[in-house]
Amino acid sequence: MAGLVVSGTQVSYVGQDCREIPEQLGRDCGHFAKRLDLSFNLLRSLEGLSAFRSLEELILDNNLLGDDLLLPRLPRLHTLTLNKNQITDLEYLLDHLAKVTPALEYLSLLGNMACPNELVSLEKDEEDYKRYRCFVLHKLPNLKFLDAQKVTRQEREEAMVRGAFMKVVKPKEVTIPWPLECKQQTL
Repeated sequence: MAGLVVSGTQVSYVGQDCREIPEQLGRDCGHFAKRLDLSFNLLRSLEGLSAFRSLEELILDNNLLGDDLLLPRLPRLHTLTLNKNQITDLEYLLDHLAKVTPALEYLSLLGNMACPNELVSLEKDEEDYKRYRCFVLHKLPNLKFLDAQKVTRQEREEAMVRGAFMKVVKPKEVTIPWPLECKQQTL
């Protein structure tokens, strides 16, 4: 398979412009892969990932994954990076991850609308990001790292107390009639 790199239990299929996980990849590597890197593709779906039951690390950076992201149950997965995708619904994602990745300790969501920081929007500031971290830790209390930053004891304590109230709300689209009718006044 062109573009496939295998080193021990590490499998990389990076930058191949694939829209879905190739069936052959799961058939050939799913039974032994512990680390799978599918970065820089055009993935919109993770169908086919169920062949990789022993995964411990999954790298899905720079794809087209959105709010319909569905992972199979991956009981050993401790590291998941979803940087620079199209995820906007943080609560849905976190609820899903809590169900299917019980061993998750490292999560990175930088570059998604669901992760409010300057990489996504200049209107977001440090306070938005702190609220986001608090909410994520409330939903996934076993995380040790979030977005390449170690989770502090203080963050963990705040998430226990206030995390449920730190929900980052997905912005609603507002439609403004255009053009607005303006009445001219005559003097």
